[in-house]
Amino acid sequence: MILQAHLHSLCLLMLYLATGYGQEGKFSGPLKPMTFSIYEGQEPNQIIFQFKANPPAVTFELTGETDNTFKIEREGLLYYTRTLDRETRSTHNLQVAALDANGAIVEGPVPITIEVKDVNDNRPTFLQSKYEGSVRQNSRPGNSIGTLTAHDRDEENTANSLLNYRIVEQTPKLPMDGLFLIQTYAGMLQLAKQSLKRQDTPQYNLTIEVSDKDFKTLCFVQINVIDINDQIPIFEKSDYGNLTLAEDTNVGSTILTIQATDADEPFTGSSKILYHIIKGDSEGRLGVDTDPHTNTGYVIIKKPLDFETAAVSNIVFKAENPEPLVFGVTYNASSFAKFTLFVTDVNEAPEFSQYVFQAKVSEDVAIGTKLGNVTAKDPEGLDISYSLRGDTRGWLKIDHVTGEIFSVAPLDREAGSPYRVQVVATEVGRSSLSSVSQFHLILTDVNDNPPRLAKDYTDLFFCHPLSAPGSLIFEATDDDQHSFRGPHFTFSLASESLQNDWQVSKINGTHARLSTRHTDFEEREYVVLIHVNDGGRPPLESIVSLPGIILAVVFIRMKKDKGKDNVESAQAYEVKPLRS
Repeated sequence: MILQAHLHSLCLLMLYLATGYGQEGKFSGPLKPMTFSIYEGQEPNQIIFQFKANPPAVTFELTGETDNTFKIEREGLLYYTRTLDRETRSTHNLQVAALDANGAIVEGPVPITIEVKDVNDNRPTFLQSKYEGSVRQNSRPGNSIGTLTAHDRDEENTANSLLNYRIVEQTPKLPMDGLFLIQTYAGMLQLAKQSLKRQDTPQYNLTIEVSDKDFKTLCFVQINVIDINDQIPIFEKSDYGNLTLAEDTNVGSTILTIQATDADEPFTGSSKILYHIIKGDSEGRLGVDTDPHTNTGYVIIKKPLDFETAAVSNIVFKAENPEPLVFGVTYNASSFAKFTLFVTDVNEAPEFSQYVFQAKVSEDVAIGTKLGNVTAKDPEGLDISYSLRGDTRGWLKIDHVTGEIFSVAPLDREAGSPYRVQVVATEVGRSSLSSVSQFHLILTDVNDNPPRLAKDYTDLFFCHPLSAPGSLIFEATDDDQHSFRGPHFTFSLASESLQNDWQVSKINGTHARLSTRHTDFEEREYVVLIHVNDGGRPPLESIVSLPGIILAVVFIRMKKDKGKDNVESAQAYEVKPLRS
């Protein structure tokens, strides 16, 4: 193995003497940042450079984008073992470091950049092997037919990727050759010498060549000569009579079939017929679909018919082509037809003016306040009676005649906002048909909930005797709506007599710390009253009571003090046991 390694290094050294890449014509030198340029496609196992080591360095290490292609020998010979391909990677960023006998880096690593230079090794290619275009007969020379695009993977904006287009062959050569041209660099295909006539040939086939300086590629283009539109559509009859439909006829129903013909070349833009309703349907309730094979028109209902707004409609159709008519030819009476649509009445349910009605009020509005109103109409003009459905809290009432909605009980945002109910509109008389809409009541907040402890505080204790002052953390909350910054409670002792033994300090807007001021406590229960104020408008305040037993469990209760009444509530936040 040692002999084989020496032979390999000797071969590389001999190759190095004959080849190599360097800056300023040098093939060896000290370890420093360097850039080498190598043409793609060259034979592998070529020396790039030899780095010289300075003691105590004895060997070199190569890292980076080696792609298992770049190697370095102990003697500092940098070489590559595979043929390089610029289209795969145009730049390799490597790092070389000098190592001592123990493998420790003593110099570097320094960046080594390998730039792979382009050679013309890629054939230009078209996006597809066959293209199809069309030219209207009598089109003027110079008109664009389309643009062919080819690609070359070689380096952009160089001679290797510069492409040239040319027409190799035209078939048939009727009435002459050279009827088309292609722009050499842009690939735009154009009509060249004269206008085309479909009677000469309905189709031309071109062979197009694209080339760079070394390679050529062919593609094929089929050009169809399109008939000019010099014939107008003609209806088979101009009057399709009368048609009677109920106003509840299903949307999508086909109600009439119409037919026109066109003498231009079949299945072209010149002979295809589109039907348009040009009169008698301003609401767009009807439409016409065309069968592309037969040019038959099917009149369909696009929107519900309405006896109340359009009992009789005189519909006029126009048949026309998607292709413009040639100069001097115009549509005449033969391209128009009509029919009369009679719509019969059907009893319909009332219609609300909108699907959802919405109102926004403060939660403390007085009972009897008007909150909003809903409106509906009966298509037949009958009177309407309004009612509510789903008023589970009994907060609302509605005027059966006007649709006005009032409060009949105190509102509470915390109980539910938005408050959603259904409004029913029922026609008075006939079959008493009804329809349903939604009423959403959004309640804005009023500061009407005093602070309280967030949860029960249990299993809290001080160990007696206290070796150091102790403390506990508690949390307050309330049920009112807060800004994105959250509540801003303030905390204070409720009695001056407590200040000798206890102190309370605010931590943030919701939390505070209750601490002992000394350690000289008797083993008994202490009651600590704390004011919690929410700072609202108006401000509300509660007194929370923190009774405790030294050398036992500190129980937490809350007393709400609003005016002179104290109410106990066992709600608090779970806190870890106090440490002495």
